[in-house]
Amino acid sequence: MDEFKRNEGRDEPVRNDGSDELKPNEGKSETIEVDGKLYGRYPIRTHVITDKDNIPDVAEKYAAKYLREGDILFISEKSVACSQKRAIPLKDIKPSWLARLLSRFVYRSPYGIGLSMPETMEMALRECGVLRILFAAFISAIGKLFGKRGWFYKIAGYKAESIDGPTPYTLPPYNECVVLGPQDPDKVAAETSARLGVKVLIVDINDLAGRILGSSDPSLDRKHYEAVLRDNPLGQSGQQTPMGIIRELPRAAQTA
Repeated sequence: MDEFKRNEGRDEPVRNDGSDELKPNEGKSETIEVDGKLYGRYPIRTHVITDKDNIPDVAEKYAAKYLREGDILFISEKSVACSQKRAIPLKDIKPSWLARLLSRFVYRSPYGIGLSMPETMEMALRECGVLRILFAAFISAIGKLFGKRGWFYKIAGYKAESIDGPTPYTLPPYNECVVLGPQDPDKVAAETSARLGVKVLIVDINDLAGRILGSSDPSLDRKHYEAVLRDNPLGQSGQQTPMGIIRELPRAAQTA
């Protein structure tokens, strides 16, 4: 990358780009140790991403100046979905009677609405199909008889699980939208990687769990990087940091 330069008599790339400006979000740890390696996780603040944006353009504008050789750029799936016109205003969703009925039986987590409102359930029916959602609901009812949770999403699949409804901490204008999962996250990761020259991950992380949805490099261990991001360094409210950098830190930093 043209931002790199060489010191006289030294081989390592150095930067003079304000990388020290990168700081963890409040209440989040900057580093994490996974499988004996220490990683820094640096969130990057952007404008509110809309369907007028292109993710490679946004990444180039905000992240490129901070990137070093060996870094991995990770981008939230919600920002990708919003750029793909996958944020549907609530006023444009007319829930069916079935959506209203099924939403009554969905557990409402303190961390998100999920499919517990008629509008999100309606989008699940459209995304996944009525039969799949009905079968998932049936299996979920059986699971509850045995005190088991989570069977619904195992059957309904990730398209249903990835649907986000508005919450008190959702940034406008998405506090009045249902946001679906992104389309073709591997492609978005590859396009962004080609633009910036580093590996890219599209991630779905929250304060409960995380998942790697897209990767520019199939050889990357998705489970490993899910562990690297497991405490959600991007935050879950108004931080406005839909992307960040994963940087493996040297052994000296780990010892310190």
